[in-house]
Amino acid sequence: AYCYHGQTLLASDKCGEAIRSLQESEKFFAKAEALCKEYGETKGPGTTAKPSGHLFFRKLGSLIKNTLEKYQRENGFIYFQKVPAEAPQLELTANYGLVEPVPFEFPALNAHWTPETVAAFDVTKRPKEDTAKPKPGEEVKPLKEPDIKPQKDSGCQIS
Repeated sequence: AYCYHGQTLLASDKCGEAIRSLQESEKFFAKAEALCKEYGETKGPGTTAKPSGHLFFRKLGSLIKNTLEKYQRENGFIYFQKVPAEAPQLELTANYGLVEPVPFEFPALNAHWTPETVAAFDVTKRPKEDTAKPKPGEEVKPLKEPDIKPQKDSGCQIS
């Protein structure tokens, strides 16, 4: 968000704030990259996911780096603005588009979901065998598919 906010700031000739926004973006990207690499090295069922290798993540890193270098060059040649110590605030409410955003609210819990009802669910008491699976000795009978022939008289006309 800081990266794209920096691009918006430069469009309104606020190069110093744009550079600070991109520096903040670079800081958060480095933090996210470290977390993604840690997640990728974690043992468990989700180890096949490597968020740091995702195309969006790789492109975002180079976009932040290249944009920051470009803005620093432009600030040295054109704008000559000071880079503020604090990052500019992000505007978190959308003020564009066709409709107003509606804040999400969780629906109220149904009266049937009491702590006793939730405690009654015990995964260890499930049936041992699933009867829906065919047994190894059982043959699966093929189904006859209907013969579908293309119809020329569909009623559609191309004018």
